[in-house]
Amino acid sequence: MLVSLNSLHWIYLIFILLIIGVMIRKRDTTLVCILGILILGVVATKSLPLAVTGVFNSLIYAITELLGTILIISIIYGMSKVLEATGISEVMISPFTRFIKTPTLAYWIIGILMMVISWFFWPSPAVALMGAVLLPVAVRVGLPAIGVAVAMNLFGHGIALSSDFIIQGAPKLTSESAGLPVGDVISASIPLVITMGVVTTIIAFISLKKDMKSGKIKVQENDTNIALFSNEEETEGDIVKTRLSNKTKKTFAIIIPILFILDLFIMIRLNLQGGDATALVGGTAVFILILISMFTYKNKGMEQITEFLITGFKFGFQIFGPVIPIAAFFYMGDMGFVSVFGEVLPEMSEGLVNDLGVALAHAVPLNDFVGAITLTSVGTITGLDGSGFSGISLVGPIARLFSTAIGGGVATLTALGQVAAIWVGGGTIVPWAVIPAAAICGVDPFELARRNLKPVIIGLIVTTIVAMFII
Repeated sequence: MLVSLNSLHWIYLIFILLIIGVMIRKRDTTLVCILGILILGVVATKSLPLAVTGVFNSLIYAITELLGTILIISIIYGMSKVLEATGISEVMISPFTRFIKTPTLAYWIIGILMMVISWFFWPSPAVALMGAVLLPVAVRVGLPAIGVAVAMNLFGHGIALSSDFIIQGAPKLTSESAGLPVGDVISASIPLVITMGVVTTIIAFISLKKDMKSGKIKVQENDTNIALFSNEEETEGDIVKTRLSNKTKKTFAIIIPILFILDLFIMIRLNLQGGDATALVGGTAVFILILISMFTYKNKGMEQITEFLITGFKFGFQIFGPVIPIAAFFYMGDMGFVSVFGEVLPEMSEGLVNDLGVALAHAVPLNDFVGAITLTSVGTITGLDGSGFSGISLVGPIARLFSTAIGGGVATLTALGQVAAIWVGGGTIVPWAVIPAAAICGVDPFELARRNLKPVIIGLIVTTIVAMFII
């Protein structure tokens, strides 16, 4: 049924366009989102005090919806820091160094290993885990540091982060904003992630080999002399690492992957998805953090558990700080508006976004091609802030809007927007987003972003075309 659009719908649409415009200008969207919620509240309730209260309640609503995602990422990061501090992470990775014999093997082994580790630990900590051990090995066999950075970027911040199959931070965020089960978005993303990953990594590899052959890029003398930490931190880290024997580190290095593999087996056996699957991984990570902290720090273990958790929570809220206001605004496009402001929507309304989608379907002739191009464009724009996560709440409502107009494909459109947003902003082609990998490898972040640009753009074009045929 076509619901008559009122001022709330038009205000919401105007602020969506304003947010996109602000993102294009590479400015922060928090102020625009909060003003949007305030104005919607004033119009809906005819009361400034209630609207101001609604702004705060909308943030609470967003945090409540996102809390599981924030917690899992925080806990995983905290666990990764204890693995890094004790040297267990180095032992986990070191067996793979014996297979790195040529630049080609270095590129693909580092990339695939980065992807797998990033699925379990997220790319940010995975970069540090990988760089310390595998960068010197890769350089020694002839792969320049820029090649290592490209591999870690594309496989970690690209493939792993845009799919996020294990931790499910990204698909949970986009699925909730689109009103879908997280499993639907993950399933729809698989062909898109495979297409994007294959195209970008192969093109990047061909470009690297071509430039290495011509001498345009080559191993530099300082590639292996990269300081990952300050002297004080390095000394302290070395002291901590000596507290565990090599045998103990190897034991933990075997136990930890086994525990996560058991998690995967349990997920498949019990058909756990979404929050249940996330909780299983998160709980496992908590107990790994506790076990290693107590085993390593003995009497100070209880305090160290808290320290590592605090480190994780700082990271989690730093990542999601910019996400919460924009998520709060876009949750207002769904029935979250009713939760915050009460029953103020028009009769028979299914949410502002759905109403706009139905109206759009009656006003404009849309098709799969227009929908796919639009979602890729929106995802790309939201990624320009260099976060990848701060704007992906936008792709869900827009995917629903277009899917309503074209009669289906909401999961594929949502997944497409997610893939585009994270490949652009998650750390592959925005210079200020690639800094972690660039710093670890000692390369210029702008050079790294330039080298990733062509493969990522071609990948987005091919992936969008594939999406058009599967919507």
